[in-house]
Amino acid sequence: MNHGFLYRFLVRWLVCSLGLWIAAGLLRHGIDYGGGIGAIIVAGLILAIINAVIRPALVILSLPAILVTLGLFMVIINGFTVFLVSKLYEPLHVTNFWIATLAGMIIGLVNYLVTAILENREQ
Repeated sequence: MNHGFLYRFLVRWLVCSLGLWIAAGLLRHGIDYGGGIGAIIVAGLILAIINAVIRPALVILSLPAILVTLGLFMVIINGFTVFLVSKLYEPLHVTNFWIATLAGMIIGLVNYLVTAILENREQ
C-alpha cells in the first residue's frame, strides 16, 4: 500500500472533519450533528471519500460551468458534496442547499489554511 496516499487521505479526512466542525459552529441554526464529535468524524470520513471518488467526476461533468464562471461553480460543487453527506449520513443534518454551500466554503477555507501550514512546515 502506498503510504503517501494513506497519509494524504488521513489529512483530508482530518481537514474535512475539522471544517465540518467549524462550519457547524458558525452555522448553528443550519447544521446539526447532535453535539457528538463522533458524528463529525464519521461525516468527515464520508465527505473525504466523496471528495476522493465522486467529486472528480462532478468537476469533469461541470467543466463548462466552471470555465464560464471562472471557477466560482466549484463553490456549488463543494456545497453539493456537503449536502450529499447530510443525505447519506443521518446524524448530520443540513437544513438546505445554501447552508451546505456556505459550509462547503468554510471547509474549503479550512482546507486551504491547513494545506498552507503543512506546506510551510515541509519547506
